[in-house]
Amino acid sequence: MKLAGATTLSDPDVMATAIVLCAGFGTRLRPLTLELPKPLVPVGDGPLIQHAITALNTVGVVDVVLNTHHLADKFANYISQLPGNIQLIHEPEIRGTGGALRGARHALAPPVVVWNGDILADPDLLALLAVASPMALAVASRPLGEGTVGVGSDGQVVRLRGERFGTEVRGGDYLGIAALAAEAVERAPDSGCLIGDICLPMLRQGQTIPTVASDVPWSDLGTPDAYLEANLRWLGEQANWIDPTAQVDSGVELKRSLVGRGATATGTGELEECVVWPGATVRAPLRRAIVTPERVVQLK
Repeated sequence: MKLAGATTLSDPDVMATAIVLCAGFGTRLRPLTLELPKPLVPVGDGPLIQHAITALNTVGVVDVVLNTHHLADKFANYISQLPGNIQLIHEPEIRGTGGALRGARHALAPPVVVWNGDILADPDLLALLAVASPMALAVASRPLGEGTVGVGSDGQVVRLRGERFGTEVRGGDYLGIAALAAEAVERAPDSGCLIGDICLPMLRQGQTIPTVASDVPWSDLGTPDAYLEANLRWLGEQANWIDPTAQVDSGVELKRSLVGRGATATGTGELEECVVWPGATVRAPLRRAIVTPERVVQLK
């Protein structure tokens, strides 16, 4: 695999596919996930999953599987809007992160990128694919001893879920994004966990699992507060973001807020640090809130 110095997977001999894990219930993100599955909640100018698929497409990974379960019918409305070649695989019963991989093997050609559907990140996917033998994890750096992963001097995993496999020189957080070679894909259980049932057994057998550092901001959209912060981070230096189809009354002043497609902002006063979902109606004044077509989620 000739990826060094490349910006895309342009080598015709290199094939890579991906699965974005979308089957979870999104319990911690309720009540938002009573309306949409977590991968479809809007972040900035599109659903969360769009950012993952765009990142994959940018480096040439265009064949992407989405596994679904919770509110599975909602995905059909979005597929035509997403770039690349998207295939849905429904799980009548949730199989876990490892089981999802096994259930999608027929649609995946290694190396395979596995991307948790609740993650907003921009890892170095080419570097991840280049070292995916047998698998590689994208990891955000943390001080020594901190985070979900311990990293050794050669960048390999030496601490994971309380087990140690070498001398740690720095800590890190696993981003929920990995690349797997064929050997690791074949280890996928019928039902189970990518880390607990594939990665840990390899480490126990003495195999090396490399990491790729990802030191750009990232978000795990696990809670409403984290969801709001991810949207504000997406804004960056923009004062606000308003979809061209949205309507904002003249008496409404936006401050670090996002107003989605077909949404309406009425009333008089400030909307500060608010995310207004597509099709929703919000009335000012309001601060630190998520407004959906069905509810207002007020945050502290």
